[in-house]
Formats: sequence, structure tokens, C-alpha cells
Amino acid sequence: MKVGIIIETNNPEKAWNGVRFGNATLAQGHEAKIFLMGAGVEIESITDEKFNARKQIEEFVTNKGIVYACGTCIKSRNQSETDVCPISTMIDCVNMVEWADKLVTF
Repeated sequence: MKVGIIIETNNPEKAWNGVRFGNATLAQGHEAKIFLMGAGVEIESITDEKFNARKQIEEFVTNKGIVYACGTCIKSRNQSETDVCPISTMIDCVNMVEWADKLVTF
């Protein structure tokens, strides 16, 4: 199965759960892609002691998960793209939605 995940929050627990879901998807042998938008592009700075979303997203990338990050959202926060959060577009988001068998949002 192909699972698309949209994360649009910087709430530590919600972002952490979104990426944990992606990691569980990969562990079950499925394909997973994450699109970060809005406050979700701040995911690398979410290092809550209990809900470490940054650690989860790094694990997701290590396990061959694909991450896209809204370029407009990144630029509006005066951030730069990173290996984990590459500049992407809404067309990339549309393409992920078309690709996915299932889509979830956090």
C-alpha cells in the first residue's frame, strides 16, 4: 500500500505521532511519503523531551521514507531547505495525493 501523510502542525505530540505513523507504515512493508506544510515545516526544531519529532523524522528518512516540505511555508518562516525538509511545491503535494492509496493528516 502507498500511504501519504500530511503534517501541518508544530505541536510536538501531534507531529511526533504523524511521523511515528509513517515509520510504522514503512515497518509494515508499505511505502510512505510525508508532506510538511504550514507549521509542520518546523519539524526539525521539535525536540520535545517526551515527543521528539525530529528524531522520528530522521528515522523516517533513514528508513527510505520520502519527505516533501512546502517551499512557501519554509520561506515564510525564514528557514532554508535541509536534507530532511527539501523545498517542494503544492504540485508535489497533489502528486503525492494522486500517488497514495490512503491519505492521513496530522
